Amino acid sequence: MIEIKRAALVDADRIAPLFDAYRRFYGRDADLPLARRFLAERLATGESVVFVASNDGTPCGFTQLYPLFSSLACRPIWILSDLFVDPSARRSGTGRRLMEAAHAFAREQGAAAVELDTAHANTTAQTLYELLGYAQDVEFRHYVLKL
Repeated sequence: MIEIKRAALVDADRIAPLFDAYRRFYGRDADLPLARRFLAERLATGESVVFVASNDGTPCGFTQLYPLFSSLACRPIWILSDLFVDPSARRSGTGRRLMEAAHAFAREQGAAAVELDTAHANTTAQTLYELLGYAQDVEFRHYVLKL
């Protein structure tokens, strides 16, 4: 039975291996201490909101949101920065349930939107996002300045 809950600082050690696997999925080197430290800092300072999925008490997925504000809507928006489901739990509805928990949270916060970016090649995630009603932004162009 998959359970979804909002993570707290005490969950950082349990979620860190999933966060490290997420980073490796996007081509970063394995670094479990870095993953744990980063997650713990975000949770300790309230800089992000993390929802974790567990199967019989074992974490099997997570999503992480960061707050922003829309000057045009004059309301908060949430950036869904990370979504990862362990390969053993994929196709079980875990990703969808994590996304739905993120959406419910954003609505409770009075958010105007939940936004996300994903790799062009990540077609599996794109399918889920589109099934949940996400659409590619055709009004604005996304730019990045790497520092």
